[in-house]
Amino acid sequence: MSARKTLTRATANGFDAQTFLDSAGFAKRIVDYRRNEVIFAQGERGESVFYIQKGGVKLSVVSKTGKEAVVAMLGPTDFFGEACLADQTLRIGSATAITSSTVLVIGRKQMAKVLHDQNKLADRFIAHMVLRNVRIEQDLIDQLFNSSEKRLARALLLLARYGKQTKPRQVVATISQETLSEMIGTTRSRVNFFMNKFKKLGFIEYDGDLDKGIQINSSLLSVVLHD
Repeated sequence: MSARKTLTRATANGFDAQTFLDSAGFAKRIVDYRRNEVIFAQGERGESVFYIQKGGVKLSVVSKTGKEAVVAMLGPTDFFGEACLADQTLRIGSATAITSSTVLVIGRKQMAKVLHDQNKLADRFIAHMVLRNVRIEQDLIDQLFNSSEKRLARALLLLARYGKQTKPRQVVATISQETLSEMIGTTRSRVNFFMNKFKKLGFIEYDGDLDKGIQINSSLLSVVLHD
């Protein structure tokens, strides 16, 4: 099937960024990362934009004192590393695979050219950036005004890509309590307490070892909505 026919099929019911990226005919690499493998490190030169095909990625920043803060947890169809398009020569944070992941790597100059030449991909990319900014604002509000219990519930729902899935249950794989505590700004013991509470209430299901995955039920949303 030609690239033109593939794109026609992909856009018939809305734009499919993955199909477009596969068919656009520009240079890119597909790289597989193991769990906990660093994709790029804080302070490295930013020369590429990344697109997650499969798996999950943690974006984090380490302070001068060595304290790590998780900035975002991303999943399939998310871009990251895009700051290099705005002439940010050095990475201000790190990106790490949180599970076995497949990532499309596109050179900075090539990505800039494609965004200039291909309106549909540019629209998809701009929409992604707007949603990311909204998410950052929501995360800040969450940190300032919500309890750690609500923050944890919201983080789990985001990891399960709530709102993007049609299934009432979604499995989140390979996420540790330590990472969850970094995400919501609390201690690991508090995360453990709330995870046990959510489990008893039937909001989540797991066998004690988070590395084997957590089943997130949509009923967990009640924690976020409860005043």
